[in-house]
Amino acid sequence: MEKNKSFFKTVCALAVPVTLQSMFQSSFSIVDQIMIGQLGSVSVAGVGLAGKFSSIYSVIVSAIGAVAGIMISQYLGQNNKKEVRRSFCTNLMLGGGIAAIFTILCILFSQQIMGLYTKDLATQWEGAGYLTLIAATFLPISGTTLLSTLFRCTEKPQLPLYASIVSAVLNTGLNYILIFGKLGCAPMGAQGAAIATVISQWVNFLLMILMLVRNPSALAKPEDPASISIKNNWKQYLSMLLPILVCEVVWSLGENVYAAIYGHMGTDASAAMTLINPIQGLVIGALCGLSQAASVIIGKQLGTGAYEESYTSARKLIFYGAAGASILSVIVILTSTFYVEIYQVEDIVKDLTRQILVAYALVAPFKVLNMILGGGIIRSGGRTKYVMFIDMTGTWCFGVPLGLLAAFVLKLSIPYVYFILSLEECIRFGISLVVFHRKKWMNRLVSSSS
Repeated sequence: MEKNKSFFKTVCALAVPVTLQSMFQSSFSIVDQIMIGQLGSVSVAGVGLAGKFSSIYSVIVSAIGAVAGIMISQYLGQNNKKEVRRSFCTNLMLGGGIAAIFTILCILFSQQIMGLYTKDLATQWEGAGYLTLIAATFLPISGTTLLSTLFRCTEKPQLPLYASIVSAVLNTGLNYILIFGKLGCAPMGAQGAAIATVISQWVNFLLMILMLVRNPSALAKPEDPASISIKNNWKQYLSMLLPILVCEVVWSLGENVYAAIYGHMGTDASAAMTLINPIQGLVIGALCGLSQAASVIIGKQLGTGAYEESYTSARKLIFYGAAGASILSVIVILTSTFYVEIYQVEDIVKDLTRQILVAYALVAPFKVLNMILGGGIIRSGGRTKYVMFIDMTGTWCFGVPLGLLAAFVLKLSIPYVYFILSLEECIRFGISLVVFHRKKWMNRLVSSSS
């Protein structure tokens, strides 16, 4: 009994700050959506579709952060400071390089990118302007992701939380001033939202750097600095990184195919899908801490070779996620009618949004459990090819074909299209359970000096 209480306290100590940080980070897009929602359906659709492309970058950086988390957690379990430091620096450089590539793409080809999502010229122009500006957030997002991972693995998750609170408050204030033209500023609409997000993300990143400087123990140097070399166990590193990168990019491309499906179903459908993003962000954000806690706790246990203990811990975390997701789904259904009234959009968009939220609530528990199983538990052993297989099977063998069938062959309305393609989450969950129970994902990493 005492052991269960101790485990629950450990989970809460890690999960609660990470959850709050994620929700504050989600508030960037949520505040943007709510305020942009006052500008009409074209602005809502344009910003939403632009966000779909930038999400490709976000999932790639998240993949790099996931690998960094696996490595840092396991090496902390082995008390190997040299590998902890090397793991952080290697992934930080990779994240910065990818940020530069995406920044150039979004600045030079924003109009062409938006043309892939919608044929509506007004929506294209709105989204292209937003995407060009938002490109300036890619570098700080990369740094923030890696620093958050480091602090979380060293059991200091409250530090990135503090930075997120400051940046979220700043983002809200700047959104109000720049979007609607307050305090003497000219109204800037969606572009004002982009500028506010850029400034807030950079402030968040700089605060994280300051916290690292003030807490150097998070990246403590090994006792023998001369022992550090550029040598890495590249075979092991790439065996973790490449499957996650492939998995996340292919999954994100699938999400972008979904966005293109919605976009080609009309501006109303695209706007309605965009309006549910804040709710999705809040639900996932409210329980993402369990996924991150799973990665840290189970990673450290695997690092010490405690396989049975890690399996038991994983089962408890799955139960916590199922319970939490079920409660949040009920709340989403009960509040959907009130939520849509926040926006100044057409009645048809409100009706579609309300129906989509009900569909989302039905599949949300499976989304959360997949996040905990695939994003936290199964990945923690470093055998990321299992997660790649699960995600690619769900998205491309089921989700994309079902979405295309429902939208363009059966010609169903957007709530039914969304629900049908979201059934891929159930497929992924079933496969994940099989992989989990077979225990082949449990693995202890070896250091490059071994």
